Amino acid sequence: MKYSIDINLTDASKVSEVDFNNIPFGKVFSDHMFMADYEDGEWKNFEIVPFQPLNLYPSAIVLHYAQTIFEGMKVMKNPAGEPVLFRPEMHSQRLNRSARRMAMPELPEDLFLQALTELISIDHNWIPNTPDSALYVRPFMIANDQFIGVRPSETYKFIIFTAPVGAYYSKPVKLWATDKYVRAIEGGTGFAKAGGNYAASLLPQREAQAQGFDQVMWLDGIEHKYIHECGTMNLFFVIDGVVVTPSLDAGTVLAGITRNSFIHLLKARGYEVQERPITIDELVEATKTGKVQDVFGAGTAAVVAPVESVHYKGVTYEFPEMEGRKISKQLKIDLNEVRSGQSEDTFGWTHPLNVLVEG
Repeated sequence: MKYSIDINLTDASKVSEVDFNNIPFGKVFSDHMFMADYEDGEWKNFEIVPFQPLNLYPSAIVLHYAQTIFEGMKVMKNPAGEPVLFRPEMHSQRLNRSARRMAMPELPEDLFLQALTELISIDHNWIPNTPDSALYVRPFMIANDQFIGVRPSETYKFIIFTAPVGAYYSKPVKLWATDKYVRAIEGGTGFAKAGGNYAASLLPQREAQAQGFDQVMWLDGIEHKYIHECGTMNLFFVIDGVVVTPSLDAGTVLAGITRNSFIHLLKARGYEVQERPITIDELVEATKTGKVQDVFGAGTAAVVAPVESVHYKGVTYEFPEMEGRKISKQLKIDLNEVRSGQSEDTFGWTHPLNVLVEG
């Protein structure tokens, strides 16, 4: 279905004011955003407008009961200078899984894709050329009823805005495996990209950083021994040549698009990949016996983040030196080359847009 989207362009682009060689992550925003309203059981009022503040009442449900979900995507350029969307249909599907769990309306996939395509086509000159950079895309949905009471909203806003970004992590990360805090349990919202999940992680993350660590390695909420994920990414472990990543079966781990892409890329290169429960004790023992060859995180923002160490119950366990980590290094190369059109996309993941980016 083709939707009618009203377009109101900014009078003057700010792209010339940006130093694309020095882009702080998440602080610089592009010229426009897409907006839509959910009212009377349907999506309507589709428009692309200049990036601007939102008009919300203090009584909006999202401000009180955290009925909000989001996605995170990246757009790069191919050698022909075209913007390339990466697996947008998976992001649309995950957004709707989050919406169902948070009692929010689903957004039609064709509307998601059209809005994304038109917005990127307008702001395509915001895509950076510098290494490890991209145009970050943030779709999100918020509850908009003026009502102070615990129930699902009947009205919602869906918005997409974009931001040029550099690297998320500039160095290998140090993790703190905590049995003090819990991120998710079975039956909860762990698989959803819901705002409340991230709000609950902020205090543990601050405590981890105060102790000299970068992020939290989350363990399960019952036995505090099964590894789930990191604060900003899924986790992979290379143990005796086998790549292991926590399974999604319990609904406590986010189904990362980068995670899924890595699994396909690894299998294409002939690696054995196991999606299964892995305990912190198994990781500790494998580290002590020298069986751990690589540990890394996978996420849209970070892409590949090498993990330097994990701290657990007063002991820091160091992982192999970066020079020997062939698998994570190759994954970063493979994924970036597919996303940017530098290598053949045998998986059908990329969607080039028929517009040329300046520069």
